[in-house]
This record gives sequence, structure tokens and C-alpha cells, in this order.
Amino acid sequence: MIPNHKGEIPVALLLLPFLLGILMGLDGLPGTNVNFLLVLFAVCSIVFIALNLKYTRLKLYKSRWIGGALITVIVFLFGWMLSARHNELRAADHFFKFRAQYLVVEVNDEPVLKNGLFRFTANVKETVSNGNKTVTNATLLMSIKDSAAKKLHYGDELLIPAKYNTIDPPLNPAEFNYKNYLARKNIFYQAFLYPKQYAILKIGSSSTLIEHSILFRRQLVEKLRQNIRDTDAYAVVSALVLGYRADLSSDILEAYSKTGTLYVLTVSGAQVAVIYLVLTYALSFLNRFKYGKIIKAAIIIAFVWYYVLLTGFSIAVCRAAVMLSMVIIGKTSNRYVSTLNILAASAFILLCYNPFFITEPGFQLSYLAVFAVIILRPVVYQWFRFKNKLLDKVWAVLSFSTAIQLAIFPICALYFHQFPVYFLLSNLFVIVPSAIIMYAGVFFLLLPKIQLVSGALVFVLERTTVFMNKVLAFVEHLPGASFDKIWLTPTEYILFYAAIISLFGFWYYKKVKWLKAALFCCLLISVSFSIKNIRESITKDIAWLNLKKHPAIVFKNGRAGIVLTDLKETDKAYKYSIQPYLDSCRVEQVKIYGLNADVSMPWFKKSAGLVQFINTRVFICDKNLDEHTFPQKIKTDFIYITGNPGITVAGLNNNFSYQTLVIDGANSDSRIAGWEQQLSGKSADYKILKRNKSFVSISN
Repeated sequence: MIPNHKGEIPVALLLLPFLLGILMGLDGLPGTNVNFLLVLFAVCSIVFIALNLKYTRLKLYKSRWIGGALITVIVFLFGWMLSARHNELRAADHFFKFRAQYLVVEVNDEPVLKNGLFRFTANVKETVSNGNKTVTNATLLMSIKDSAAKKLHYGDELLIPAKYNTIDPPLNPAEFNYKNYLARKNIFYQAFLYPKQYAILKIGSSSTLIEHSILFRRQLVEKLRQNIRDTDAYAVVSALVLGYRADLSSDILEAYSKTGTLYVLTVSGAQVAVIYLVLTYALSFLNRFKYGKIIKAAIIIAFVWYYVLLTGFSIAVCRAAVMLSMVIIGKTSNRYVSTLNILAASAFILLCYNPFFITEPGFQLSYLAVFAVIILRPVVYQWFRFKNKLLDKVWAVLSFSTAIQLAIFPICALYFHQFPVYFLLSNLFVIVPSAIIMYAGVFFLLLPKIQLVSGALVFVLERTTVFMNKVLAFVEHLPGASFDKIWLTPTEYILFYAAIISLFGFWYYKKVKWLKAALFCCLLISVSFSIKNIRESITKDIAWLNLKKHPAIVFKNGRAGIVLTDLKETDKAYKYSIQPYLDSCRVEQVKIYGLNADVSMPWFKKSAGLVQFINTRVFICDKNLDEHTFPQKIKTDFIYITGNPGITVAGLNNNFSYQTLVIDGANSDSRIAGWEQQLSGKSADYKILKRNKSFVSISN
């Protein structure tokens, strides 16, 4: 529903300066003084109140903009102040500010086994140094390589050594910024522990609501695991109904992602709506009593928020719960509130609780999707009119997907670098099955075990989920199922949304100026894409990547590339560090070779350790080449040292004439330290990749 007047959506309008304030606190001035912001906020608030008290005497009705400007500044400062204060590094009691031998930590998340490590976050309650304890309060990411860690639960207190490290930044171009991702969750340090490096001081009592909910969800997940035989079906049902995603396979995630249905695996408003409808029907008898409606509203809200707790406080489900709570309160008190206003109010409440939510893709996608349903969907639905009632209902359903995809396309391209082509087809086969799974799943988990009923529900759950998975797998493998390798710049991202807003303005207001604005934005996007494509098609460079334990060099010749590495294309390290770089450069023809392979191509030749890339020469010095004397000096541009060879800088200088020495992270710390010492004081240009960012050299 589109509001006719801005007075209908005051919260939605005030949300904009609030969001800008939060962003300023995140990425604005690094030396921001929170106390100064607080004083400025208080002064502006006092002035605003004073002006309202003297509104008539000062004849402010002639200059109404003053009040609007002041309230905008107040909300902006409030958001800035909240964001700045929420950063744990600013707190005086952060554990990294104290010297310590040991840390007392409390597990504040459910430990999850992944890649042989139990990972969870913990709150550092105390630092211990020479028997003296200091109270602290900050978050630490913990990884424990110990099978006994599976016994750890929420609320357990541990004593661990005060050995923690900062999170590494992305070391390679286009690599996922895990450091920034964790920083937005107030996690700046991590600790790796092995057996006998930690001691349990206290076992959680399971007396708190959160501990009870985690335990209860674990029981429900186990109930699904024992009854659903198909592992992929069990994983999808667990994610869809309970928000438990730990058992989802990479194949399932990729199928749902490439078909534009990944939202199905996230607990959101649909699940909350099921809970609401079931409880509304079950408690309808209370409407006959005097205070029955109030009691019913209180019970429903309590159950909805318990479900939020049960599903791990997913942002989408929190948004739905806040909105639904407001709608229930409004209906109970017989008041009308704008849906857009409720959406803005729910965002305001969640951001007051945690302003860092604004950086999470889940928050952005959830609110954009609901905004699209409220604002864009009515306009999209008017595109086609069908006299046939069945076709009209089908288009009514598909218009939801179209509006949502239109709204979230730029942000999906920014984060996930792909766009599903057949999203209408896949959503057509997902909407009904997912609704069946939600209802059957909720009833199966809530009802007591009755053999006939439970068996029927399990059959429906498993067969429906298997059918949905197979359909999406089929759509995923259709020709041109998705546009991938989409890497947007911030400017292109903004231009896409400007084009979408302009197109919406044209569809709604039917004025040519909106269409001209949309076409102008599209022109700028096309120019930007063309410049990037031309640059990428003619660029010739060498990327020396840092994969720590693995060598990796990418030779890029326009849209073709050669990767020298000991990794396979299916290896996790390749997908995490090498593939994103290739995709961001739009390299379409890729060939992977080992460091010992001989290769002969028009623009790339490799024989033994010598590489000729167009006009650039590289010599790869690995463990097969220790101290060895060549008959004459080899002239090369780069020497790449990998595999921990037993060579010296003097030996290299005797055998090679080179410009730059590249030492990768696969070499030991002691060897690297030795080479660095030998290079100190000399004019030689060298790059050490270990614990440093990779670099890209332009080839002639």
C-alpha cells in the first residue's frame, strides 16, 4: 500500500536520518567522541522541547521547517551515538586492554562442529593475572579441536589461556572479508584450543530461558533427524521450520541460491504467520470472554517471541515478530496503523537493540523484500490482467516473486555475485511445497507422538521436501540458469537502485521524467560495464596469491588464465581464495597446472621451473632446487620461492639476475626469517606473502 501523504508514515521518514547516523558511527570519523555526541544530542533535544513549548509565542507555524530540521538532526545524532557506543572495542572493560595469563569465558552460543573444529562465541567475563581477577565484558570467537568439546553447552564457564589473535583481513583480491564480517558482530579476536588447553569451571544449569530454548531446539532437531531418512530432506526441514542450518550440504545451498529460493531456508515471516494462524484458530474461544481478546493477544505474542528465541533470533523472524506484535496490539485496541510505518518501526526497534544489524545481508534482504511486497507488488500486479481466475491467481503469486527479485537484485549481485534467471519458475514450484512443509513440520513437532498421525506427517514432510529439492536441482542445471560473476562497484550499486526507483516512479505516476531518469541511470551503468569489460579483456597481469600452506600464481591474459597451484578446482581453499579473483576479473577460460608441469601455449610457456608469460619471465624455486650452481646466470623478472627450499640469497644472486623476489606463505617461519635477514640492507626488491596481502604485477 502506497501512502498518500507523508503524515501517514512519520516513523518511515524518521528512519532515514536514523540509518544515516548509524552508518556514520560505523564508517565515519574514527576518533568520534561519544560523550560529545551525547552532549550535542541533549542540547538539540532541549532546544526542540523549548521551541515546542513556545510554539505559538514565537510564531513557529510560519517556519515549520525548523522543527523538522531539528528532529532530523536529533534522530541522526541518536543513530550515530548508538552505533559508536555499540562497538565493544570502545569499552573500557574490553579484555584486550588488560594483561592476563588466563581468561574466564562463558559460552554464549551453541557449539557447532565444522571442518573438525567446534566453533562458538564466548563472553570473556574475567582476566586472571598472578591470581588477580579483573571483570571484563567482550566477545571472543573460539575454535576447539577436541572431540570432548561436543559436551559443551550454552552457559558453561571455561578457563582458557590468554592466547588469542586478531582476525586476519582478506589476503587476496575479491576474497570474502571475514574480518569485517566478524567485526560487525563485535568479534575482533579469536582463540584456537586443543585438548587439555581448557578447563570447565562451571556447567550451565539450563535454568535460563535461552539455555532451555537451545536445549529444546536440539531435541526437536534430533526428533526430525530420527524420523526423516533422507539427509537432505531432514536438513531442509530443520532449516525451514527451526532455523537450524548446520546440516545443510553445499549442494543444497548452491541449488537454492542459483534458483533464487535461498529465502526458503531462512526462518522468516512465513513461519511466524503459520504460528500466528494456528494459535489464532486454537484460541478463538477466548473471544467470548470479557478480557478474552487481551489474553489471546498476550498468549500469541508470548508464543511468537518464544519461537523467535527457539530459532536463534534470526533477523528476518525478529522483524516479522516485531511487526506481528504491533499488528496484534493494534487490532486488539481497534487502531489502524500503516503497514509501512509498522515496518519502519520494527527496523527502528531492532536497530536500537543492535545497530550493527544494518550491515548484515539478512537484515537488508528481509526489509527490502517486505518493502517490495508493500510498495512494488501492487504496481507489478497491474502489469498483466487475466480474465481467467486461475491465471490471475498464478500471476498474483508470481507478482510477489517479481517485485521481491526486482528490489533485491542489486544487493544480491553485490553480496552473492549472481542473479537467478528462472526465479519465476522455481518459485512457482516452491511456494506451495514450502507452505506444506511449514504446516506439517509445526504440527509434527508440537503434537504428541501418535503413530498414525506422526507417520503421515513424516511421509508428507519427506516426500514434499524431496520433490522440492529435485525440482530445484533440475532448474539449477537448466542452460543459463543464472548470471554469475557479477561484481558491482559501489557506484553501480547505487545506480541500479536509482534506476529501479525511477522505473517505479514511471509505472506509478506515468510521467516521462521518471522514465528519462531511469534510462539515464541505465546508460551510466552500461558505460561503466563497458569500460570494465574492455579493461578486463586487454589486461595482462600476474597475481601472486597468499594461500598460506599452498602456492598459487594466476597468469591472466585478458579473459584467459593459467593457475599454477597444488590445489584442485574442487578444494575449499581454491574456491575461497582463487575462484573469487578469477570471477572478479571475468576470466572465462581457466587452466590449472601443478608447479612441476610443463606447458606450451602461444602466450604461456613453462619448462621445469622457468615460465615465460608474454614478455615476463618467472623462475619457480621450490624444494627440488636447493643450493645448485648453473653454468651461467639466468635472467628473469621474478623469482618465486615456495616449498621451503634450502637455498640462500647469495646462492640466488650467483645464479639469477632478477628484479623482484617473491616468498610465499608455504615456506616455514624460520626460513622466511633467515631470507629476510639476508635481504636486509640490500637494494633487492622482495615481497613476503606470509601474513601479508597478495599483490598483482602488470605484465608487459
